[in-house]
Amino acid sequence: MTVKELCGKCGFSAVTLPQEDREIKGCYIGDLLSWVMGRAQEDNVWITIMSNINIVAVASLADVSCVVLAEGVTLEDDVRKTAEAKGVNILSSPLPSYETAKAVWENI
Repeated sequence: MTVKELCGKCGFSAVTLPQEDREIKGCYIGDLLSWVMGRAQEDNVWITIMSNINIVAVASLADVSCVVLAEGVTLEDDVRKTAEAKGVNILSSPLPSYETAKAVWENI
């Protein structure tokens, strides 16, 4: 499944989608950035409520397929622009983290 397909199936909103055809291979949930860097796997969907500029760096380092901001979290414009420039897909979900993860799991 691709990030674009996941976005449509789960009803997530695309915040940035520079690599919409990126394949998804699993999911990781976490908000402690150092923990995510060491444990998220390449091509995972990363679910978080963090929205600062550091999520772009962590997403790049961990090489995740996309970041899903749960609970309706939004991004500042400078973070969105940096994610676009770095090729990081970011989606937004209005659902709590658990329900966001459940939607991802049921659709990948």
